[in-house]
Amino acid sequence: MTLAAFLDWDDGTDTRYELLDGRIVAMAPPIEAHGTIVANLVAAIHPWLRPPCRVVVEAGIIPADRADTWYQADLVVTCAPAERGARAIAEPRLIVEVLSPSTAAHDRGIKLADYRQIGSVEQILMVASEDRHVEFWRRAEDGWKVQDLIGDAAIPLETDGQPLPLAAIYEGVAL
Repeated sequence: MTLAAFLDWDDGTDTRYELLDGRIVAMAPPIEAHGTIVANLVAAIHPWLRPPCRVVVEAGIIPADRADTWYQADLVVTCAPAERGARAIAEPRLIVEVLSPSTAAHDRGIKLADYRQIGSVEQILMVASEDRHVEFWRRAEDGWKVQDLIGDAAIPLETDGQPLPLAAIYEGVAL
């Protein structure tokens, strides 16, 4: 299926889908921890942002130079002007994926590689849902740098210079 056909397609259900290499793939409903982590991230990041920057959940992402793939990221920060009716985020700066055991390999592999090719992306978080563990990817002049954060660590997001403690991300999550 083409990207244009996928974005026009509606199966009449509330099922979430991604388009991978022209194939429609249904996404399993998220577990409670997933939703709590996303909500905690929105609550922590939103106050740091100034318009036109904003947080978008369940955000559509079109990989660079791909007309057959559309991802739904858990959370995105963009500073591009909002577009009425847009199905994908223009110029994502931060992309967050909350990992589950069934999606972790795909998210860390194919999706991460595609996200790193998007020119506007500055930071990527791969957030575990079953333990306190975050992979923090940051674009640098000489390539991408990754920090493996666990336990009581904090993420040095570049939104306002304030580190984001993992404790805030995992508040209320049964680990």
